[in-house]
Amino acid sequence: MTDVATQPPSDARPPKQVVYCGVCSLPPEVGTTRSPPDHLPHPPTNPQTNPSPTNQYCENGGTTAKCSDWLSTHHPRLHAQIYDPNAAAASLSTLSVDAQKRAEKDAHKKALKATAAEAKEAERLASSKIIIKRVERNKRKYVTEISGLEAFGLDLKTVAKTFGKKFATGSSVTKAAGGVGEEITVQGDVSEEVVEWLGENHEEIPERNVEVVEAKKKKEGAAV
Repeated sequence: MTDVATQPPSDARPPKQVVYCGVCSLPPEVGTTRSPPDHLPHPPTNPQTNPSPTNQYCENGGTTAKCSDWLSTHHPRLHAQIYDPNAAAASLSTLSVDAQKRAEKDAHKKALKATAAEAKEAERLASSKIIIKRVERNKRKYVTEISGLEAFGLDLKTVAKTFGKKFATGSSVTKAAGGVGEEITVQGDVSEEVVEWLGENHEEIPERNVEVVEAKKKKEGAAV
Protein backbone atom coordinates (compact mmCIF):
# COMPACT_ATOMS: atom_id res chain seq x y z
CA MET A 1 0.00 0.00 0.00
CA THR A 2 1.40 3.36 -1.03
CA ASP A 3 1.99 5.84 1.80
CA VAL A 4 0.17 9.11 1.34
CA ALA A 5 2.08 12.17 2.49
CA THR A 6 0.19 14.15 5.06
CA GLN A 7 -0.12 17.78 4.09
CA PRO A 8 -0.11 20.39 6.86
CA PRO A 9 -3.33 22.37 7.15
CA SER A 10 -3.38 25.53 5.07
CA ASP A 11 -3.82 27.72 8.14
CA ALA A 12 -0.95 26.13 10.09
CA ARG A 13 1.36 28.68 11.69
CA PRO A 14 5.15 28.31 11.45
CA PRO A 15 6.90 27.43 14.72
CA LYS A 16 7.77 30.47 16.85
CA GLN A 17 11.45 31.35 17.01
CA VAL A 18 12.36 31.96 20.65
CA VAL A 19 15.09 34.47 21.44
CA TYR A 20 17.18 33.80 24.55
CA CYS A 21 18.87 36.64 26.38
CA GLY A 22 22.67 36.49 26.28
CA VAL A 23 22.88 37.89 29.82
CA CYS A 24 20.41 35.86 31.89
CA SER A 25 19.60 33.13 29.29
CA LEU A 26 15.84 33.62 29.78
CA PRO A 27 13.53 34.59 26.90
CA PRO A 28 12.71 38.33 26.80
CA GLU A 29 9.15 37.76 25.64
CA VAL A 30 6.22 37.16 27.98
CA GLY A 31 4.93 33.63 28.06
CA THR A 32 7.96 31.84 26.60
CA THR A 33 9.21 29.60 29.40
CA ARG A 34 11.12 26.86 27.61
CA SER A 35 14.61 25.95 28.73
CA PRO A 36 17.52 27.84 27.11
CA PRO A 37 19.74 26.02 24.61
CA ASP A 38 22.76 24.10 25.88
CA HIS A 39 25.30 26.75 24.81
CA LEU A 40 23.77 29.26 27.25
CA PRO A 41 24.11 28.92 31.03
CA HIS A 42 20.88 27.83 32.65
CA PRO A 43 19.67 30.23 35.32
CA PRO A 44 19.95 29.12 38.96
CA THR A 45 16.91 27.40 40.40
CA ASN A 46 17.00 28.91 43.87
CA PRO A 47 13.44 30.18 44.44
CA GLN A 48 14.73 32.91 46.76
CA THR A 49 16.85 34.54 44.06
CA ASN A 50 15.06 33.54 40.86
CA PRO A 51 11.65 34.47 39.44
CA SER A 52 8.79 32.03 39.75
CA PRO A 53 8.04 29.75 36.74
CA THR A 54 5.22 32.04 35.64
CA ASN A 55 7.64 34.99 35.39
CA GLN A 56 10.62 33.30 33.74
CA TYR A 57 11.55 35.98 31.25
CA CYS A 58 14.33 38.48 31.60
CA GLU A 59 12.13 41.55 32.13
CA ASN A 60 11.42 40.20 35.64
CA GLY A 61 14.96 39.08 36.43
CA GLY A 62 17.63 40.75 38.52
CA THR A 63 19.63 42.05 35.54
CA THR A 64 16.99 44.04 33.68
CA ALA A 65 19.31 46.90 32.67
CA LYS A 66 21.98 44.57 31.28
CA CYS A 67 19.32 42.46 29.54
CA SER A 68 17.85 45.59 27.95
CA ASP A 69 21.27 46.70 26.67
CA TRP A 70 21.99 43.25 25.22
CA LEU A 71 18.59 43.02 23.52
CA SER A 72 18.96 46.54 22.11
CA THR A 73 22.25 45.54 20.48
CA HIS A 74 21.34 42.08 19.19
CA HIS A 75 17.57 42.33 18.59
CA PRO A 76 16.63 46.02 18.32
CA ARG A 77 13.15 45.35 16.90
CA LEU A 78 12.22 43.05 19.77
CA HIS A 79 13.76 45.52 22.23
CA ALA A 80 11.52 48.28 20.85
CA GLN A 81 8.44 46.10 21.31
CA ILE A 82 9.25 45.38 24.95
CA TYR A 83 11.10 48.41 26.30
CA ASP A 84 10.34 51.40 24.04
CA PRO A 85 8.01 53.77 25.95
CA ASN A 86 6.68 55.19 22.66
CA ALA A 87 5.57 51.72 21.56
CA ALA A 88 3.94 51.17 24.94
CA ALA A 89 2.15 54.53 24.67
CA ALA A 90 0.89 53.65 21.19
CA SER A 91 -0.50 50.38 22.50
CA LEU A 92 -2.20 52.15 25.40
CA SER A 93 -3.87 54.66 23.08
CA THR A 94 -5.98 51.90 21.54
CA LEU A 95 -7.38 50.82 24.92
CA SER A 96 -10.36 52.11 26.84
CA VAL A 97 -9.79 54.51 29.74
CA ASP A 98 -10.28 51.75 32.32
CA ALA A 99 -8.01 49.40 30.42
CA GLN A 100 -5.34 52.10 30.17
CA LYS A 101 -5.46 52.64 33.94
CA ARG A 102 -5.09 48.90 34.54
CA ALA A 103 -2.20 48.69 32.07
CA GLU A 104 -0.44 51.68 33.65
CA LYS A 105 -0.90 50.17 37.11
CA ASP A 106 0.50 46.85 35.91
CA ALA A 107 3.45 48.63 34.28
CA HIS A 108 4.18 50.47 37.52
CA LYS A 109 4.10 47.24 39.52
CA LYS A 110 6.35 45.62 36.94
CA ALA A 111 8.87 48.46 37.16
CA LEU A 112 8.93 48.27 40.95
CA LYS A 113 9.37 44.52 40.81
CA ALA A 114 12.26 44.82 38.33
CA THR A 115 13.96 47.46 40.49
CA ALA A 116 13.59 45.29 43.59
CA ALA A 117 14.94 42.26 41.70
CA GLU A 118 17.97 44.21 40.51
CA ALA A 119 18.67 45.46 44.03
CA LYS A 120 18.37 41.93 45.42
CA GLU A 121 20.64 40.55 42.71
CA ALA A 122 23.22 43.27 43.36
CA GLU A 123 23.12 42.48 47.08
CA ARG A 124 23.57 38.77 46.38
CA LEU A 125 26.55 39.38 44.09
CA ALA A 126 28.13 41.81 46.57
CA SER A 127 28.16 39.09 49.22
CA SER A 128 29.33 36.32 46.85
CA LYS A 129 32.96 35.26 46.89
CA ILE A 130 35.23 33.45 44.45
CA ILE A 131 37.71 31.48 46.53
CA ILE A 132 40.99 30.47 44.87
CA LYS A 133 42.69 28.00 47.16
CA ARG A 134 46.32 26.85 46.84
CA VAL A 135 46.52 23.34 48.29
CA GLU A 136 49.74 21.44 48.96
CA ARG A 137 49.35 17.73 48.33
CA ASN A 138 52.79 16.17 48.88
CA LYS A 139 56.46 16.84 48.18
CA ARG A 140 55.71 20.46 47.31
CA LYS A 141 53.18 19.49 44.70
CA TYR A 142 50.11 21.70 44.57
CA VAL A 143 46.63 21.89 43.15
CA THR A 144 44.48 24.98 42.82
CA GLU A 145 40.81 24.80 43.81
CA ILE A 146 38.43 27.49 42.56
CA SER A 147 34.92 27.81 43.96
CA GLY A 148 32.12 30.36 43.69
CA LEU A 149 32.34 30.99 39.93
CA GLU A 150 28.75 29.89 39.32
CA ALA A 151 27.44 32.75 41.48
CA PHE A 152 28.64 35.13 38.74
CA GLY A 153 27.11 33.13 35.90
CA LEU A 154 30.25 31.23 34.83
CA ASP A 155 29.79 27.66 33.62
CA LEU A 156 32.20 25.43 35.57
CA LYS A 157 32.74 22.85 32.80
CA THR A 158 33.53 25.54 30.25
CA VAL A 159 35.92 27.36 32.58
CA ALA A 160 37.63 24.11 33.60
CA LYS A 161 38.22 23.31 29.93
CA THR A 162 39.60 26.82 29.37
CA PHE A 163 41.99 26.47 32.32
CA GLY A 164 43.20 23.08 31.09
CA LYS A 165 44.14 24.53 27.69
CA LYS A 166 45.53 27.82 29.02
CA PHE A 167 47.73 26.28 31.72
CA ALA A 168 48.47 23.03 29.80
CA THR A 169 47.56 20.90 32.80
CA GLY A 170 44.79 18.78 34.23
CA SER A 171 41.63 20.70 35.09
CA SER A 172 38.26 19.27 36.05
CA VAL A 173 35.03 19.92 37.92
CA THR A 174 34.98 18.12 41.28
CA LYS A 175 32.83 17.95 44.39
CA ALA A 176 33.57 20.70 46.86
CA ALA A 177 34.76 19.95 50.38
CA GLY A 178 31.96 18.45 52.43
CA GLY A 179 30.21 17.25 49.29
CA VAL A 180 28.16 20.44 48.94
CA GLY A 181 28.37 22.06 45.52
CA GLU A 182 31.15 21.83 42.95
CA GLU A 183 34.48 23.51 42.28
CA ILE A 184 37.26 23.44 39.70
CA THR A 185 40.48 21.63 40.56
CA VAL A 186 43.56 22.52 38.50
CA GLN A 187 46.82 20.60 38.78
CA GLY A 188 49.64 22.89 39.88
CA ASP A 189 49.86 26.26 41.59
CA VAL A 190 48.08 28.62 39.18
CA SER A 191 46.34 30.78 41.77
CA GLU A 192 47.84 34.09 40.60
CA GLU A 193 47.25 33.18 36.96
CA VAL A 194 43.57 32.51 37.71
CA VAL A 195 43.27 35.94 39.35
CA GLU A 196 44.81 37.55 36.25
CA TRP A 197 42.49 35.57 33.94
CA LEU A 198 39.42 36.73 35.86
CA GLY A 199 40.57 40.36 35.67
CA GLU A 200 41.22 40.17 31.93
CA ASN A 201 38.11 38.21 30.91
CA HIS A 202 35.49 39.10 33.53
CA GLU A 203 35.77 42.75 34.46
CA GLU A 204 32.23 42.60 35.83
CA ILE A 205 33.54 40.64 38.83
CA PRO A 206 34.94 43.11 41.42
CA GLU A 207 38.43 42.40 42.74
CA ARG A 208 37.08 42.54 46.31
CA ASN A 209 34.95 39.48 45.52
CA VAL A 210 38.00 37.37 44.62
CA GLU A 211 40.01 35.90 47.49
CA VAL A 212 43.19 33.82 47.36
CA VAL A 213 43.85 31.53 50.30
CA GLU A 214 46.38 28.84 51.11
CA ALA A 215 45.31 25.58 52.70
CA LYS A 216 47.79 24.48 55.32
CA LYS A 217 49.00 20.92 54.95
CA LYS A 218 48.13 18.79 57.96
CA LYS A 219 51.18 17.58 59.87
CA GLU A 220 51.77 13.85 59.79
CA GLY A 221 50.79 12.18 63.03
CA ALA A 222 48.65 15.11 64.15
CA ALA A 223 45.66 14.26 66.25
CA VAL A 224 42.41 14.07 64.37
